[in-house]
Amino acid sequence: MATPAIPQDVEFSIRQNYPWDRLPASVKQSLQNSEAAYEKAVIDYSIKNQLRYRGNVVRQVMKDERAYYEKLVHHNRDHLMVFPYHLQDMLVQGLRITPFQYYHQILQNIMSNEKSYDSLPNFTAADIVRLLTVGRNQYIDIMNTYRSRNKFFRRRNPKDLLPTQPSEDLNFEWWWLVKIGFVTEEDIKVCSKEEKEIVDLVIDRNAVEAKVLNRSLLRNVYRKGLIYFDIPIHDDDFIVVPTLQGFVMNRVQGDYLENLLYKIFVSLDEHTNMQELSSVLQLDLEQIKYAVAVFIRLGFAHKKNLPTDKSDFHPSWTDTVARQLSSPSDESLLLPSISSSGHVPGTLEVQLSPITDLIRSSSSPGDSDAESGGVQTKEDQGGFPQGETAIPSSTSDSLSTVSSSGSMQKRIGFVFDSTLTAFLMMGNLSPGLKNHAVTLFEVGKLTDESLDGFLAELDKVDATGEGEAQRYYDHAVTLKSTIQFLRRNPKLNLKEDLGQPVDLLRCESLNSLDVNILSRVLKKNYNVLLSMAPLAQEVQPVVTVDPSHLGPPIPEVNSLWFKLWLYEVTRSGPPTVLLSKGSRLRKLPEVLKGYSQVLMIPWGHDSTLVNGSNLLVTLNDALTHSSILAQGYGWRGEGEVVHVTFPFERENVSESDIVNHPALRRLEEIINLDNSCGYVSMLKTGAPKSNQSSISQSASPKEKTKPGENEEISEFLDDLKELGLGDLESPKSNLDKNLESKQVSKPKNEDSSAVPCDTLEQLTEAESKLMKQWVPFEMFYGIPLFSKEVNHSVCDKIMTKGLFQEDSLQKHIQQCRILTLQVMEFIAKYQDNTRFPEFNQHPLQMEPIIVPCPNVPPPTKCLTFNGSRLDYFV
Repeated sequence: MATPAIPQDVEFSIRQNYPWDRLPASVKQSLQNSEAAYEKAVIDYSIKNQLRYRGNVVRQVMKDERAYYEKLVHHNRDHLMVFPYHLQDMLVQGLRITPFQYYHQILQNIMSNEKSYDSLPNFTAADIVRLLTVGRNQYIDIMNTYRSRNKFFRRRNPKDLLPTQPSEDLNFEWWWLVKIGFVTEEDIKVCSKEEKEIVDLVIDRNAVEAKVLNRSLLRNVYRKGLIYFDIPIHDDDFIVVPTLQGFVMNRVQGDYLENLLYKIFVSLDEHTNMQELSSVLQLDLEQIKYAVAVFIRLGFAHKKNLPTDKSDFHPSWTDTVARQLSSPSDESLLLPSISSSGHVPGTLEVQLSPITDLIRSSSSPGDSDAESGGVQTKEDQGGFPQGETAIPSSTSDSLSTVSSSGSMQKRIGFVFDSTLTAFLMMGNLSPGLKNHAVTLFEVGKLTDESLDGFLAELDKVDATGEGEAQRYYDHAVTLKSTIQFLRRNPKLNLKEDLGQPVDLLRCESLNSLDVNILSRVLKKNYNVLLSMAPLAQEVQPVVTVDPSHLGPPIPEVNSLWFKLWLYEVTRSGPPTVLLSKGSRLRKLPEVLKGYSQVLMIPWGHDSTLVNGSNLLVTLNDALTHSSILAQGYGWRGEGEVVHVTFPFERENVSESDIVNHPALRRLEEIINLDNSCGYVSMLKTGAPKSNQSSISQSASPKEKTKPGENEEISEFLDDLKELGLGDLESPKSNLDKNLESKQVSKPKNEDSSAVPCDTLEQLTEAESKLMKQWVPFEMFYGIPLFSKEVNHSVCDKIMTKGLFQEDSLQKHIQQCRILTLQVMEFIAKYQDNTRFPEFNQHPLQMEPIIVPCPNVPPPTKCLTFNGSRLDYFV
């Protein structure tokens, strides 16, 4: 049974170590003035967050320290959590519970309950592979043996089928600290003379660096459970996260440590030391150090600034250190210790990325502590506190000054979603590509230093595939060309003459960060963000103006609302019906009758093509679960789609080219696209003109203009000017065009409703033909990966139009804010605002750096678009 959530004010009191007598009256009242309830909350919170007994308020509640740690271990085992390495001095020395014994018991429990290997959380499974070499295949074999023996004989203990000692090829680094565990006289009797000397030395010195001891003997002593390894992390350490090898992708659990690990995964880079990372994340420094120590222990990260002096190494380390120091690059310093017998299948490997000399040459030493994450030096203070912690102002100020790592070059961030990683994993495109895809998904980013290996794997991908797999190949090939185009390209006209490095960033991982943390991470590391297009419907795009973002400016622009906005402002589009969840249709909507292919899009999910003969049943079934957007897609078969990239280029094109479509011209009047990039998809459904005309004339306008709408736009533009973002073009600026378009877009009388964009007399013969055949279908900001031709067109316009130049980015920000206002007003006009009060908030009242990203609200009213007008559907 899940433990009830502890109120925030109670959690704060626990973190501040307030006893019951010092609690504010409001907190006591929230606990119904029950001291027992507070004591229970203290115990639950301390165990859940793995707080140290000494120095915390739990010491005043539970008088037995041993019982507290036993209860903590029991809780961790039940929840399959990672071994609490920051408490090794209490668990290994005091209770003689080693990490090997801890995971051994976990495996016994899940085997006894016949649970699958997937029940293990990701990081727990990775540590089990490291210590016990029991991966997925080994677990399945053990379970088959366990089940077969239970079938014919009496039930056996699963302990008999598991390893009895840690792996013989366990990796550990020469700079790790060796500390004494729980040692008895019986343990000493089974040790050799050399092993006894190691035990005595560690006891005498309390902590010894592994490099001064014999590697082979040290491993033997560890396997007997007499010592444990502590990983020292210092304030000025830089950490590298290479491409993941052997990561176990099972499931995420959501406990505090796992959340912390993933938060640091996506924020960590080799140009930010621990002190700076603590300031960026606004987390306690000891928390950061502990999480990084876990990464290093599992082989998922490595120190960058390791010393090169090898004078005091034991001879058994000579070969390993020589291999590490023989390479002139910093990459050699990051290689993990390996056993003489090589790597054994089932253990974790780490592939390292090349590192520049920039940071090492300019880094300056700082204060350090030599404990695992520094947590054991805070024993008297009770370990590290949980949750966001106030950082001293002197530390926070480091963000606005030159960091201790030197002048770091800002980067271009290419934002993608999990769809891309799925394509890279599922396609069997290249043998080594899966490890990079796992890194992109789990870490949430791939830094520029790791892109050489990633591009080498992408280069092995063939350009052609079979059937559905062709999509995977297209995305992989186009992704490679996109990275090569963006990476260190001086023609992009950025501040740096030699171009900028590129990081790949997973959108979902970025959005897992707190809004303010995300703002600091992006502002510190990136000059500009560029999103892939389209992002999946269920993905919330990154919303930021610093750095500038060439992508969806707000989540609503990546939603189905944006389609309807596009149709309304251009007065052109396919017949469309938006139905709210729970609606029930007795007959097909008039606008969809006659279509053999209808595109059905559940709210926040991918689209699917439905046969017109089955549409009514399919819609009613889907409406019980979600709101639905249904569109006529093909009259007598599947429709035809072409993609027109923007900024639109009309030089040297014929009058009949689709870029001259009146709807696209009108779109340019509504919103300036000269400083943005993306594409508009145009659809040819094949529907006869007579059907389109009858549908267009079938409805009467019901649009209502908000009082003072133009005044609000004018006030908004005045605010922009105060921010220094006005007066782009004079006298016929795009902003003036926008104001004019707001007036033009108001609904006209019924007599003009049959003509979607302009009167037929105003259109040339070529434009009239385009109007009859093609309509706007959808519009996306960003750079597409699904088509090589469309991708190259967008890349060419980014370079030739100078979209990365500072003045262009500022214009883009301004136009995005205008688009945001228009789209939000559009949604509010067709929405029940009493159910979604956030739409009554003016966009300028929101956070200027990053706008909060709530879930895009589903429709509360049913709407229909008949090809020229949006109306309520009854």
